[in-house]
Amino acid sequence: MSEARRDGVRSRAKRSVRARPVSAGPTASQAEAMAKIAPGRAAAFEILTLVGAGKGHSDELLHSWRTEALSPEDRNLTTALAMGVLRWQIALDARVAKLLARPEQRLAEPVALALRMGAFQLLHMDRIPAHAVLHESVEICRAAGHPHATGMVNAVLRKLAVKPTSQNRDEGHPVRGVPLFESTAAFAERLGHPLWLVDRWVAAYGRQAALAICEYDQQEPGCGAIFSDADGAAVKSDDDSVPQMDDGSRLVAEIAAAAIPASTTAGRAARVWDCCAAPGGKALILALRLKDAEILATDVSAKRMAQMVARLRRFNYAERVKCDVADVSVVAGDADEKFDLVLCDVPCSGTGTLARNPEIRLRLRPEDLARQSARQRAILSGALRRLASGGRLVYSTCSLEPEENERVVEAVAPGAGVRRISMEPLIASLADTGVLRRQVSARLIGSAVTNDALRTLPGVHGCDGFFAVALERE
Repeated sequence: MSEARRDGVRSRAKRSVRARPVSAGPTASQAEAMAKIAPGRAAAFEILTLVGAGKGHSDELLHSWRTEALSPEDRNLTTALAMGVLRWQIALDARVAKLLARPEQRLAEPVALALRMGAFQLLHMDRIPAHAVLHESVEICRAAGHPHATGMVNAVLRKLAVKPTSQNRDEGHPVRGVPLFESTAAFAERLGHPLWLVDRWVAAYGRQAALAICEYDQQEPGCGAIFSDADGAAVKSDDDSVPQMDDGSRLVAEIAAAAIPASTTAGRAARVWDCCAAPGGKALILALRLKDAEILATDVSAKRMAQMVARLRRFNYAERVKCDVADVSVVAGDADEKFDLVLCDVPCSGTGTLARNPEIRLRLRPEDLARQSARQRAILSGALRRLASGGRLVYSTCSLEPEENERVVEAVAPGAGVRRISMEPLIASLADTGVLRRQVSARLIGSAVTNDALRTLPGVHGCDGFFAVALERE
């Protein structure tokens, strides 16, 4: 990277920290401190600062102008640091607190972030020398306007760094150094999850499944592991390409496409509605699989819909997808247009996707689930009002929480004139058509289908956590 581009990265990172207090005493200037920080670490600090302040999502920020000027090496470092710190923040804070003179003290956020970044590198990154971690963590703290805390940051990180390397990393590793028995609180902290959330998973799915979920969430997510083809791993430009998306989202979209009622398509094109369509991956799967269908894709967000339209333009087979901005929950009950197939993949807490969206665990609160559930019931009710006679609707979320899944369906479906149909034949048909690997199809049918609904668990079924149920108009 040229020196000019490095200066640009550093200057943008500097804008995310507050001014140095006058009372701090003589020290190196913030500009001098910033000059001593690698561009990758400076960018990671800026991104983590914005995520912590609720001013952006990690994935969007990591693919924004903030990383465009970075070299490939620095960009990889930024991604590893940002995602790693978010995944391990709860565990890192617990480790650091034990090394503070006053463990209960609340640190200024830039100081806490400098410690998290340093601790993550010492505990989880093998190739970075400890002296480089300590030096740049101190300079990050100084550049953030907290020179008075540099001594403390240096002392705490030195305590982490002086332990034998194998012991140090075993203590932070999700598998090595684990006692024969751990309480739920112990493995929740070790694996960087809020205890209230893990307690829910233990109650709903059992201790072993909850532990598997937490371990899965601490790994970088894969792609394409459960499907027969390799197209899910990359976007192509030809008409037969599969859009890049996570396995859970693709599985739901493939199931929805397989659910098209054959009886409604005789003599006319099937009418399909993806009613919460952004960012567009599921609409692309529907367009790819249902080549003769009339497809409407809507979303409540005009911004997300604009981004989705731009994405659809990359695929020739999506030219016939009609897009519109609409709030499903306020659709008139007597709307004229009815649909043979509706995909209702509602906004949710996203607790089944913590491996790829680690900051969710830091923002989500128990009271958020009731708010999500109320919104989901309104969306499902609005979607069902547009379902044609004999039509089918697939309701889905990427949440592990019953309030957003079974309880939403149980609250809405009984009075809507629909019945639940089994997921088993739909999943089996995906193996018959070569979409799913047969052993995966058999495993899903045997362990992920209960009461005709699909429930995948991270760490158990090889993909993100998803819930899906198919309803048919009587």
